Amino acid sequence: MNPHTKDPVNQSLIDLEKRIGLQKLGIMNNGVWHDDPKRLVFTLARYKFVAKMLSGKSEVAEIGCGDGFGARIVRQEVENLLITDYDSFFIEKFKQQPSEKWPIEAKVHDILAGPLQKKVDAIYSLDVMEHIHQESEAYYITNICLSLQNNGCAIIGMPSLESQSYASPASREGHVNCKSGKDFQNLLRLYFDHVFLFSMNDEVVHTGFCKMAHYLLALCVVPKIDR
Repeated sequence: MNPHTKDPVNQSLIDLEKRIGLQKLGIMNNGVWHDDPKRLVFTLARYKFVAKMLSGKSEVAEIGCGDGFGARIVRQEVENLLITDYDSFFIEKFKQQPSEKWPIEAKVHDILAGPLQKKVDAIYSLDVMEHIHQESEAYYITNICLSLQNNGCAIIGMPSLESQSYASPASREGHVNCKSGKDFQNLLRLYFDHVFLFSMNDEVVHTGFCKMAHYLLALCVVPKIDR
């Protein structure tokens, strides 16, 4: 028996399910969808911001991709996308769900140990820096710079220091290096010619008062290192 929808316009959805099955959430975002569904919207909004800022770029890489679930949003806007994480478990999980329509290369790489093997036009790294101790943050930013072309750009996102009083105990335990907006911007200015700071509350990105931001996004342009 072949199922049919009442409205023929929806029949293609059944045909697609027969062909590729139902798509799955990544293992990390599966947990988000279970525990706090609305947080998935906030996460995906960050990836949409990245996608629009980097639209048209040829070679793009993600540092600290986790389960890689949001990467497809960026892949819609760029020609080639490499996602990396230092944890091989997440990379192998991602490779178990390949997409012919949205091909994405995935590799294990520890950005604290060195730059990427190739230079790219743009890098983004979301929810990574707050997990890196302050004494190691220079390796993280330096190796991002060394992975970029001379005129490259990077987008780095992290929860604000001010947001931590509202974070769960588990989140606070892992967030060892959150920063206030201006401190975040001033640090990145040591490594890039231009740093544009954005604030984010829930799924809304804006240029408002950064001390009231839950999340910070820095668009960094032209690395000073290796020029």
